[in-house]
Amino acid sequence: MQSQLVYTPISDIPQIVDSLRKTFNTGLTKDIEFRKEQLKQLLSFTLEKKEVLIDALYADLHRHKVESSVGEIATIVDECRYMIKNIERLTKPVGTIKRFKMNALDKTIIRKEAKGVVLVIGAWNYPVSAVPIHVWVNLLLMPLVGAIAAGNCVLLKPSEVSSNTSAVISKFLPDYLDKRAFAFVNGGVEETTVVLEQRFDHIFYTGNGVVGKIVSTAAAKHLTPVSLELGGKSPAVVGPDADLEATVNRIVWGKFFNNGQVGVIKHATFTLLPVAPDYVLVTKDQQDKLITMMRKTLLRFYTANPQKCDSYGRIVSTRQFDRLKGLLDHYDASQVVIGGKTDRDDLYFEPTVLKSISPTDEHIMQQEIFGPILPIVPVENMEEAIQIINEREQPLALYIFSNSPAIYNNILDKTSSGGAVVNDTLVHFQELSLPFGGVGPSGMGSYHGEKSFDTFAHERSTMIKSTRSDKMMSARYPPYTDEKDKVISLFVYGLPSSVSGKFNALTTVWSATWNIIFKKPSKL
Repeated sequence: MQSQLVYTPISDIPQIVDSLRKTFNTGLTKDIEFRKEQLKQLLSFTLEKKEVLIDALYADLHRHKVESSVGEIATIVDECRYMIKNIERLTKPVGTIKRFKMNALDKTIIRKEAKGVVLVIGAWNYPVSAVPIHVWVNLLLMPLVGAIAAGNCVLLKPSEVSSNTSAVISKFLPDYLDKRAFAFVNGGVEETTVVLEQRFDHIFYTGNGVVGKIVSTAAAKHLTPVSLELGGKSPAVVGPDADLEATVNRIVWGKFFNNGQVGVIKHATFTLLPVAPDYVLVTKDQQDKLITMMRKTLLRFYTANPQKCDSYGRIVSTRQFDRLKGLLDHYDASQVVIGGKTDRDDLYFEPTVLKSISPTDEHIMQQEIFGPILPIVPVENMEEAIQIINEREQPLALYIFSNSPAIYNNILDKTSSGGAVVNDTLVHFQELSLPFGGVGPSGMGSYHGEKSFDTFAHERSTMIKSTRSDKMMSARYPPYTDEKDKVISLFVYGLPSSVSGKFNALTTVWSATWNIIFKKPSKL
């Protein structure tokens, strides 16, 4: 299929945002039943247009329907159903345990309120970005679920690169959602630049760090909070005790899922988040054994000719293909131990494994690969592996293969990453009970499940005090006296620890309180 993505006229963008602002101010999206209905409509869109979305993803990525269904559609369906079922609980004000004794008789609650008009940028192919960004149904729609549940109006900006998928979403989804509260802007750099000039109450962006800085800079002009799901080179560490057969199965699956272009299988229509294993750290004595097993596993997964295998995808664009081919051309046959074949006309890139790569390699180890090339970095031991990880910026994900708690806990304790999985890859992204997000350069903020709701909700601290106790509260009013000081001290510091001290303090405070309430205040 080929779908034409129609760009939004730039002159319309300020009016679109202003219209959403006016809708939010009416209170329409704050109504719980309205939110439920919109979530049900989003669920209906996902289920009814499932095959259309799968066809669009195939047109953009040559992606098998199993990968699209499991990696994209299923997570959105699950998230919608979860929010519909739990929205009353999530929106219910939460009481707090009061700590200041003067407020003991008052009501204190935290209200979960909508932030307002929020922007979800599924992806933005900015010219300075080294890695092209495309649409993931999961990455755009996942944050949308949380934004709807929290009661916001939403402006969605899908990717312009995966034009078929973006076109399908832009064409059909508006027929399901209330157009007063939810709008789309399609386009490239110019359109997105104008979008970012508008004022929003929250911006959610998935992509790479270069564009993340641009989004943050634009948001700072309005003091708008941001959630950034970025990336980093996510390592896979193979421990000396790892079950090599299971380890290889899971690394190969995670690395070559969607042709290695796995930037989190999540939040609908997002982008290339490097959550796929980017490189493997393994002890030198295990490297050859690992490669031998990878060769057998790739043959079993994708046959002797992956180009003819319908379970193996394609690179998203010629620009992405050329970038990957440029990386591969730096290595000779002694290092390209598996794969290496390419076909630019078909955007085909064979599953490729590189051997004995230095952690300081000036090519493949200096950028996020985001493609079907897997470097293996041999190390002396796990401590060297930890050192290599820590010499780099924190990754979005860390994968550890070991059955020894002592080994994997040691690695977890001594490293930092957005998320971590022991003995598998990618799967934490699909477990929506776990918050998903980065740390440091790999992102800020998190989402999935309740975290998605919290991301788009404002926790409004609220105290409801009675006016009937004003006499008791008069100790806080000027003019201040020694008697008032004694009463205030009891509320602030509490009673002494000894029994006699408690008795004396209560007697003194009672006397002081009686005088404050019933004695006429002295004249100034």
